[in-house]
Amino acid sequence: MNTILIIDDEKEICESLKMILDYEGYQTDYSLLPSEGLNKIESTVFSALLLDIQMPEMNGFEVIKRVKEKYAQLPVIIITAHGSIENAIKATKLGAFDFIEKPIDRDKLLISVRNAVDQYKLLLANEEMKRTIFGEGKILGRSKAIQNILQLIEKVAPLDTRVLITGENGTGKELVARAIHNKSSRKDKPFIEVNCAAIPNELIESELFGHEKGSFTGAVQQKIGKFELANRGTIFLDEVGDMSPQAQAKVLRVIEDGKLERVGGTKKIEVDVRIISATNKNLIEEIGKEKFREDLFHRLNVIPLNIPALRERAEDIPILINQFTAEITSKHKKLPVSFDEESIKFLQSMPWTGNVRELRNAVERIIIIMDKRQITKRDVESLFVIGKANFNDLIDQSNSFQEFKEKAERAFILKQLIANDWNISKTAEILDIQRSHLYNKMKKYEIEKED
Repeated sequence: MNTILIIDDEKEICESLKMILDYEGYQTDYSLLPSEGLNKIESTVFSALLLDIQMPEMNGFEVIKRVKEKYAQLPVIIITAHGSIENAIKATKLGAFDFIEKPIDRDKLLISVRNAVDQYKLLLANEEMKRTIFGEGKILGRSKAIQNILQLIEKVAPLDTRVLITGENGTGKELVARAIHNKSSRKDKPFIEVNCAAIPNELIESELFGHEKGSFTGAVQQKIGKFELANRGTIFLDEVGDMSPQAQAKVLRVIEDGKLERVGGTKKIEVDVRIISATNKNLIEEIGKEKFREDLFHRLNVIPLNIPALRERAEDIPILINQFTAEITSKHKKLPVSFDEESIKFLQSMPWTGNVRELRNAVERIIIIMDKRQITKRDVESLFVIGKANFNDLIDQSNSFQEFKEKAERAFILKQLIANDWNISKTAEILDIQRSHLYNKMKKYEIEKED
């Protein structure tokens, strides 16, 4: 049943709305105090929130900010007697689903609530689809290395100890971090991810610790940082080796004191956060270059967990191929597809510099382009252009990684042109690039059709 929460300081309005919604089959609850309503949201799953603006304890704009920080998908419908363009714009900017003026029109209310609930269901369905398609939470493999990782996750998850996950890009560091969180006592609390490499240095402190209104140019309102959002839960500092020195110092202070200060603020804010960090860099080397604090490294590296590259655990590749094949065929609504033994052996022989992420992309490309029920070694080779021997030749003949990539790209394009009888349009479509881009590549690599 769809449950609706009303937060309004006027009891008569709450009871009137409850009567309307209950009659339509909704399960309705209300709170006269915003703080009471926020507590209910913490403990109950609601499909939509009806929210007044003018209330004595805190206004609706403050409430919606708090709601959206933790429950971004929950649709919020503003109901107010103070309808104005300014209020409507402000509510929309804060993430409100709809804006209804009092006195409330019954039909408009029901349409808005129905649409909000439908959107909420769609968002939840999309999240479930993502988990199904992308195998969220699944760490697959029978290799000793993966079994050791799974055992370590079981040991450290129930504890609040800090974990530093290392490994190349694409090995699944975030997957391991989520598994630790999901098996911990904090599993029902937030898991907040921060990609330290993706945030400019001048914004990283604001992103992590928040800022006060007016603390710098562009700080038009107060911002709650990731550490506060993760309170009582887990914060995952991905690519922590790329964090600025200033932010490193502040993270160290949070670890030591359990408190933080927002940028431009003076108030100490207590936070209870488990820190899991990850990096593809050698932090010992970064310390030697004075790019990473040694004291922070020792604080984060309580439990080190290294994820091996896929090429170091080739015995896991058949399991991963089977899983990805099931996910991809389901995603694209295709009939079941299987890879024969020789095709799997060929894929096991590849270096997979992009690790599991690259393997999944390759499996998807093979399934879509070949469009057949049984994938053979020849099918795989035709898409990868070169067999194992030629692949090794390319490695031996290349003086740099860039040179190797260019030679491989040339061979791949040439193979596709030959396979498509030099039909430029069809080849460009298969390669998923513009015709002009393909022509440029042919010119760059001096690819011409022989007479």
